[in-house]
Amino acid sequence: MMISTKGRYALRVMLDLAQQEEDGYISLKSISGRQGISVKYMEMIVSILNKAGYVKSLRGKEGGYRLSRPANQYTVGSILKLTDGSLAPVSCLEHCGDSECGRSGACLTLPMWKKLDRLIDSYLEGVTLQDLLDGKV
Repeated sequence: MMISTKGRYALRVMLDLAQQEEDGYISLKSISGRQGISVKYMEMIVSILNKAGYVKSLRGKEGGYRLSRPANQYTVGSILKLTDGSLAPVSCLEHCGDSECGRSGACLTLPMWKKLDRLIDSYLEGVTLQDLLDGKV
């Protein structure tokens, strides 16, 4: 499992919006300046977040983006799964578990990969944006 740049940047954008929550809608240009991410790349990431309802957008001079819910209602796992898809540690678990692999019945390592997948998922679903903001990780 390798978290993509898109996933890491989505997390940074969400954290930035959470930090600026009281300022209302935040422009991509200001997030770009703080995070060192190109506006063009952020447009693609924010489009994904917006379509999923993770952020709200407002057009116009005072427009920009803001979180649609409080920071404690977003898990790191949900954000990474939204942008990266599966977080499975091996490809045989990515889509349909062991039905995709012809070796699953004889694979001695499959139980280990399944347990690792559950541990990763449990951990990332247990960490919220608010936890990261509060340094509780």
